Amino acid sequence: MPATPTNQRPASPSYRVINPASGETVEEFPTITDGELQDAITTAENAFQSWRQVPMTERSRLIARVGKLFTERKDQLASIITEEMGKRLSESRSEVAFCTEIFNYYAIEGPKLAADQPIKALNGARAVIQKLPVGPLLGIMPWNYPYYQVARFAAPNLMLGNTIILKHAENCPRSAQAIQQIMADAGLPRGAYLNVSASHEQIGTIIADPRIQGVSLTGSERAGAAVAQIAGRSLKKVVLELGGSDPYIVLDSADVQASARAAFETRMSNAGQACNSNKRIIVMDTIYDEFVAELATQAAHLKPGNPAYEEPGTFVPLSSVTAAESLLSQIDDAVSKGAVLHAGGKPVDGPGSYLEPAVLTGITKDMRAYREELFGPVVVVYKVSSDQEAVTLANDSDYGLGSAVFSQDTNRAQSVAQQLNSGMATINAAEGEGPGMPFGGVKRSGYGRELGPLGMDEFVNKRLLYIAE
Repeated sequence: MPATPTNQRPASPSYRVINPASGETVEEFPTITDGELQDAITTAENAFQSWRQVPMTERSRLIARVGKLFTERKDQLASIITEEMGKRLSESRSEVAFCTEIFNYYAIEGPKLAADQPIKALNGARAVIQKLPVGPLLGIMPWNYPYYQVARFAAPNLMLGNTIILKHAENCPRSAQAIQQIMADAGLPRGAYLNVSASHEQIGTIIADPRIQGVSLTGSERAGAAVAQIAGRSLKKVVLELGGSDPYIVLDSADVQASARAAFETRMSNAGQACNSNKRIIVMDTIYDEFVAELATQAAHLKPGNPAYEEPGTFVPLSSVTAAESLLSQIDDAVSKGAVLHAGGKPVDGPGSYLEPAVLTGITKDMRAYREELFGPVVVVYKVSSDQEAVTLANDSDYGLGSAVFSQDTNRAQSVAQQLNSGMATINAAEGEGPGMPFGGVKRSGYGRELGPLGMDEFVNKRLLYIAE
């Protein structure tokens, strides 16, 4: 028998805003009680019974209104996440703008993507595949893209008629509340979208509840395995977007220094804290030395800066002191075993969670950096002497999220890309970004897809409707 819900608040985790630039604890938020949690699930279930009946055209209007409010509040929203997790303010604004694009995409394309699909039937019968909502869903979201991660899960599922309970990262309570307010102000009915500050134990309670019909998690492998285990016991579908160690293969270049600068800029985006960042740069030996030298030059010129100001030539903090210390231990492990540190890789004295951007070469299989994800501003470069060697190295990873191949010969790049074991592959582009582009991986990077047409195919009842004549 489940425990009787109480109004006693769990002791952990504590939801709080700690400014990564200053180390200051700005604000703390209480974790919900078990009683409040049960009320939230009941509210989401009750809302589903009515929300599913709302015509698709009306849901589309409301979802478009959500996107509009993201744009109207872009400055406020950007400031919130810059303070919460240290994202550069210009990148925060770009993230908010992308959310508007996602909600607009599903507001426009959603009705067509959810339309009945006729299929061939025998004996004069008619048959269609219907796409019907399944019920309340749980979303467990990370801190590195506090708005975007929520948008790509919430937009398609709200369009389908599902309702959402959203558990955000413990260091993003203000952005979580801001999203909740947008949903309410857009006119979504109470319970269609609910933010809950749940503890880890309470997450298990939500997943196991028979009213919850599915779970989507973006986060670590450890969190994904734990959630999948609980969901499996309860026979719940799960979508997992986990870690990545994406290969970024440079076969040749007409301008090696420009190619290196582009690779460095990609790696430094969001302070390197992106699942699909180019964490393993694989470079052909004919351009390797010049490429690495330019990367080191780029890293060495950067100074610590405040993410709230657009200061040229600066780097921003990691999301937390713990994140910086974890990354530093991976760098130290590599260097102690013979890797070459060309620049950076040292903590910055003073408050905050700053770590100098690093450039590493000479990584071997006995180093943690070879197998583990490096979630931060570390550029790892490998040298290869053939296309096949590049493919073999790229695929020698437990992860399989994104991948990229660069060459002046597009056919050559495509031949290499076709051999990469990843959920996404791009040619002569760091990533194929857009609300219509499906996102997801294979191997230990998870399973399921978000965004694009596939984003509406995960938590849906693909029901056969067969009509005999």
